[in-house]
Amino acid sequence: MPGEADKRVSFRQDLIWRLEAAGFAGFVGFMRLLGVERASALGGWLLRTLGPKTGTQKTVMRNLRIAFPDMPADERERLALDQWEQTGRAFAETAVMDMLVKQDRIEVVGRERLHAIRDSGRPVVFAGGHFANIETLAATIVGSGVPCQITYRAANNPYVDAQIIAARARYGVKLFAPKGGDGARELLAGMARGESVALMNDQKFSEGPEVMFFGQPVNAAPGPSRLALRFGTVLQPMSVVRLPGVRFRLTVYEPIVLEKTGDRQADIARGVQAITTFVEDRVRESPVDWFWVHKRWPDRVYAALKADES
Repeated sequence: MPGEADKRVSFRQDLIWRLEAAGFAGFVGFMRLLGVERASALGGWLLRTLGPKTGTQKTVMRNLRIAFPDMPADERERLALDQWEQTGRAFAETAVMDMLVKQDRIEVVGRERLHAIRDSGRPVVFAGGHFANIETLAATIVGSGVPCQITYRAANNPYVDAQIIAARARYGVKLFAPKGGDGARELLAGMARGESVALMNDQKFSEGPEVMFFGQPVNAAPGPSRLALRFGTVLQPMSVVRLPGVRFRLTVYEPIVLEKTGDRQADIARGVQAITTFVEDRVRESPVDWFWVHKRWPDRVYAALKADES
């Protein structure tokens, strides 16, 4: 439900929000009636059909050219089409995520590392990228008994946001840390209590340290590395790939240990590069699983690419 600040919105805006929320609830209900496999297939078919017709297709193709300049054009076209299907499947699966978890469709490699974190009582900073279905990461972390703050970007519509929070609670994800100043304070307080945090580190962040990603400069969020250094803990990378039959293989990798040299900014930058390199390695292993639809590189990289196109 809307908070105190939302009570000042107009009747028209509130009505629009409620209608949107009703539509969202209808979508979720329909997906749940279909079940996991049919819902996933429908979502995949829809975006495989519609995605290439959107303006975002240009972003996808440019991203693929930046990352894989030597890949034949027809192979990039096929990869773009396949990633649209992956994105559509992941979106549809959010409506049936609790069913997916209960049906034991997530294979975990390295689960013992999660159990060791749980048993230690000490927090870690989980880090990774947007691969396959990222909700499998949150579900697996909390399902392994690790207390963890899961960050999220609240939906603009407060009624829809309430539905999303309730849906995530159905598969155990109950700790949330809204992004921004309040969220940062919640993360710090949570880690001080011994709770881990989970952060994605593969999206554009204009104020972060500049590191290399596929041979091109990018800015990446320093938050995960800052938290790990502040609390004297490790970065715990995780990733997931999609398997046939709406199944997933999630891997908990060796932790990344950050060095404290006395030069805090340099230590943070090395941590950011380590995570960025981890993400690049996973993209190279399974490019179809990555979320190619966002503009990951700085504007100057895209500008140079456009200049080559002309």
